[in-house]
Amino acid sequence: MDITFLNPGPDGMLESILAFQSEGEAAFWSDPLYHFYPQLDKTHAAALPFPQRKDYIARTLRAVYAQLEGDIEEKIRLYARRWASCRGQINDALTDAFGIDCGALFNDLRCHVSMNPISPRFLRERRFDVFYRNSERGAVGMAIHELIHFAWFHVWNGLFGDSCDEYERPSLKWILSEMVVESVMRDPRLSSINPYFPGEDGGCGYPYFFDMEAGGAPILDTLDRMYRAQPIQDFMKSRYAYCLEHEGEIRDHIRRSEG
Repeated sequence: MDITFLNPGPDGMLESILAFQSEGEAAFWSDPLYHFYPQLDKTHAAALPFPQRKDYIARTLRAVYAQLEGDIEEKIRLYARRWASCRGQINDALTDAFGIDCGALFNDLRCHVSMNPISPRFLRERRFDVFYRNSERGAVGMAIHELIHFAWFHVWNGLFGDSCDEYERPSLKWILSEMVVESVMRDPRLSSINPYFPGEDGGCGYPYFFDMEAGGAPILDTLDRMYRAQPIQDFMKSRYAYCLEHEGEIRDHIRRSEG
């Protein structure tokens, strides 16, 4: 796996940002924008009809981008240099985790260094976002999280032959993939270079997984035991069956957590 770090420009960033500002979006996804950009008045934005709200956000953030462009370009250089120093051990760890030669896969990945505090990924387009306020160590930690998803769904698709459309939020397959990150990240080759691990505060995974229970037991502990006891493809099958069995509990907990 290899990554090219890029500045997508203000239009690309706004497309990513506004995807999490749609009508009815949970505060869990929409509110971080107002935390990181006090230039935006949340009360004023919420009072606007949706088209005007988008225009207000876009206009305000374009002005912010003009001030940040140099900082973003510098972050791209720092992130690329840090990635180059870690790439070998990351590929080795993911090769062992997923039973495939990760050094030969996905060598055309693009990381958009973005103003978006939410960091989406786009499997079909082979790209993902990283928030520009990350340190270079933090950016690589975030990249490892996304690389786990690329490897996971590569193996998953070969096993199940389903559609990539099923791998996006809010499907159960997406939820399942997010929960696996903690287990894969325990490899010392990954955890030692990820400042967001361990993730008790939600830095490595979504915070609502850490107090989620299924069948009366913490779900991450249960799944971690399954991960360590089974080959990856067997684990995918048994893990998905387990999540299907407990889907109601899983979704109720997420719904409450996201508000």
